[in-house]
Amino acid sequence: MSEKEQILEIMRKAGEPLNAGKVAELTGLERKVIDKVFAEMKKEGYITSPVRCKWEPVENKNKF
Repeated sequence: MSEKEQILEIMRKAGEPLNAGKVAELTGLERKVIDKVFAEMKKEGYITSPVRCKWEPVENKNKF
């Protein structure tokens, strides 16, 4: 499972917007890795930020 898939799965299971620190805690990945992957996922349209510094998956994007 790729880092993106792992992060997306954790975010979906959480059921609420998460910040990068919480995603790092839940996945075991380093915070700098989360920040990098979040930037890629945002650019690709897989995540959105409903409130400042918190992220959630976009509903209709499931596959990388």
